[in-house]
Amino acid sequence: MTRRGLLAPTLGAMVASLGAACSPLGVLNAVAPRDRGVRRVARDLEYGADLRQRFDLYAPDGAGPALPVLVFFYGGGWDSGAKDLYGWAAQALAAQGFVVAVPDYRLVPQVLFPVFIEDAAAAVARVAEVAATYGGDPARLGVIGHSAGAHLTMMITLNRSYMAAVGKPDLIRATAGLAGPYDFLPFDVESSINAFGQAPDPVQTQPLHFARADAPPLWLGHGAADVIVHDEDTLLLDARMRELGGRCEAKLYPGLSHEDLIATFSPLFRKKAPVLADVSAFFHRELGQVATSP
Repeated sequence: MTRRGLLAPTLGAMVASLGAACSPLGVLNAVAPRDRGVRRVARDLEYGADLRQRFDLYAPDGAGPALPVLVFFYGGGWDSGAKDLYGWAAQALAAQGFVVAVPDYRLVPQVLFPVFIEDAAAAVARVAEVAATYGGDPARLGVIGHSAGAHLTMMITLNRSYMAAVGKPDLIRATAGLAGPYDFLPFDVESSINAFGQAPDPVQTQPLHFARADAPPLWLGHGAADVIVHDEDTLLLDARMRELGGRCEAKLYPGLSHEDLIATFSPLFRKKAPVLADVSAFFHRELGQVATSP
C-alpha cells in the first residue's frame, strides 16, 4: 500500500531549478505566488511546553462575522515538516473564508505513536480556545490534513479517546483528508516502522479500525497517480464508512501525484484540479449551520 515514489514532474522541475536540497512543497512557500486579502494574524501560539507545540493563525483581512475555523496538519511521514513551510496552504484556505490554524507537532524520533496524535488533539483544543479572539467561531471547527497529517486528522476524529482526553469530545464538526494513509498494515516502509513499530497493538494505529456511523462527516481526496500512498486507502475508508452508515465523500483526481494534490492549493497549480474548491465547499456546507457559541 504505502510506498515511496517519484515527485510530480512539475514540482520536481521547480526543485531542480533551486537546488536538490529544497523541499518540493517548501519551494511553494518560498517562491510561488500566494492568495491575497489574507494574512498571518498570530504566530507561535502555545498549546504545550515543547517548542514543537506551537501554531500559527491565518485569517482574511477586515472585520466581519465570525468565520468557521480549520486546523490544517501538514504531512512528512511523522518525522519531518514545519508550519513555516505551509503558509501558502493556510493562506489558500483562509482566502476561502476560514480562520486557519497550522500547528507543529512533535515528530519521530523525539516521540513515537501515539504522542504526535495526542499533540494534534491538544492543538485543536487550544485553537478552539483562542479562535474567537481572531475572528473565528469555535463551534464551527473542522480539521484537514495531507498525508501523515491526514492520518492525524482521521485518528483524532474517528477514535473518540483523543479528543475526550483533552476535554473536547464533540469539538470537531467535519474532517477532510488529502492523500491519507488509513490502512497501512503491515508496517513495511521505514517511516511507518519508526513511528508505529513499537505499538503494542498495531491495529490501534489505523484510522480504518475506528470508522463509525456517528462520526463527523468526512471528505477524502486522493490523486489517482499517487505512488507514495495509494488511493486504495481512501477507497477503503470511504467504503467502510458507508457500510456502517456514516457520512463520507471521496473523490479521486486523475493524474495527480501525492505532492500534486496539496500543491493544487497554490495559485501556481490551482488549474490542475479543483481540490481547494471541492474541500472548501465541503467545509462551508458542513460548518455553515452550526450555531455560534455564547
